[in-house]
Amino acid sequence: MQHPAGRSSQPRPDITSPTGQLTKGGATSQVWYRSLNRHQWSALFASNLGWLFDGYETYTLILTVGIALRQLLDPALHTQIPFYAGLVIALTLLGWGIGGLAGGVLTDYIGRKRMMMVAILAYSLTTGLSAFAWDWESFAVLRFIVGLAMGSEWATGTAMTAELWPDRHRGKGAGLMQCGLGMGFFVASLVWLFMSQTGEHAWRYMYVLGVLPGLATLWMRSGIPESEQWERVNDDRRRIRAHKRKGGAVSEREAALSRFTLVDLFSAPTLRRRTLIAVFMSLTTTLGWWGISTWVPPYIGAVAAHAGLTPARWASYAGMTYNVGAIAGYIGLGFLADAYGRKRVTFMFFGMALLMTPVLFLWTHDIAMLLVVSAVTGFFSLGQYTWMPTWLPELYPTRMRGTAIAFCFNIPRLLAWSGPLVAGTLITRFGGYGHAAVTVGFIYLIGVVLTPFLPETNGKPLPEDV
Repeated sequence: MQHPAGRSSQPRPDITSPTGQLTKGGATSQVWYRSLNRHQWSALFASNLGWLFDGYETYTLILTVGIALRQLLDPALHTQIPFYAGLVIALTLLGWGIGGLAGGVLTDYIGRKRMMMVAILAYSLTTGLSAFAWDWESFAVLRFIVGLAMGSEWATGTAMTAELWPDRHRGKGAGLMQCGLGMGFFVASLVWLFMSQTGEHAWRYMYVLGVLPGLATLWMRSGIPESEQWERVNDDRRRIRAHKRKGGAVSEREAALSRFTLVDLFSAPTLRRRTLIAVFMSLTTTLGWWGISTWVPPYIGAVAAHAGLTPARWASYAGMTYNVGAIAGYIGLGFLADAYGRKRVTFMFFGMALLMTPVLFLWTHDIAMLLVVSAVTGFFSLGQYTWMPTWLPELYPTRMRGTAIAFCFNIPRLLAWSGPLVAGTLITRFGGYGHAAVTVGFIYLIGVVLTPFLPETNGKPLPEDV
């Protein structure tokens, strides 16, 4: 029987609206956040908390490195502080890359939950040690060690959230996890606004406070579940390895499961191609952040000083406004990616970051307007990080997911660790921040060019075999 206007009697398919609601035949069903259970929210909270701690620790370095080096360096070297600051940040980033890669491999073998607990406890303790630096060399070494400990948390939290959250809402979960970094940045800026008034040891107090996240591991022991997908794969891996030790034959899939994950990552042409593209896209985001955006607070502080205002206070204002924009960008990219697809949204964020760099560093001169522009810049330049926890887990099977996303996220740190050093050198050479930032900003063109070459995965189940 035909319905009026020739409509079929077959039910209309489910459609996910941009707000995350599921409509069926035009009727609105359960709001997206009500479809999640307690374990899914707990996993997200733990991942967000770990990334918040990372954000606090990282932005504390950005806010205090200049002041710390002014105390730790010989006065004759004070004119070279941008170079030494770039070197310290670069060494932190190098340690982060090495530690993050190792942690990603370990999360595929010892579990998402266990690796996250180890990561948080390790960088909490090592952050506290930074407060006891006695010269710039000891400070640089301690920051490298912090980077080693801190690097593994992101890949672990990303894998856990992706594996526990439903397919339709994975981008939202990734955005809500990733915004923890901006929240940590904001908290560090807010704490520094008050702590900076406590005297010459204020920067040391900031690092002492970084010990507190270690307490979170007490709750994590019982408050969050392990990923069931990882547990199934881990059981299969153990069974297959035991079978091989007895001389038994294995299938191609079983052979892949028993290979070392880093080797397995490059075993198939599809995986190699995806990894190469993702690494260069990640390099774009990473170098854009560490080589450009880290200089936003000191740049606005320098503009404030030129206007006769207090540099430290305006640097704190800049950090807070920039990270309000970044938090909105983290969440926004995830929600937009669920509504409109990973590919087009990521492309837009790369393009807008490219545009906003000269707007901030060259074309805006009013100190109040700089705060507004820094928030918009934060939305796109730092908010674009969410493409990685949203898209990367959907490109790789469970057996290597932690290794793969850690490789794509952290290898760029081994390549881009020189970004802050190069930027610091350019700032010294150009005699200011503007032209140096715009020069480094052309890196966003790589992301614009490469984004269309990754497959669209919006709403699809996580792959088990590729």
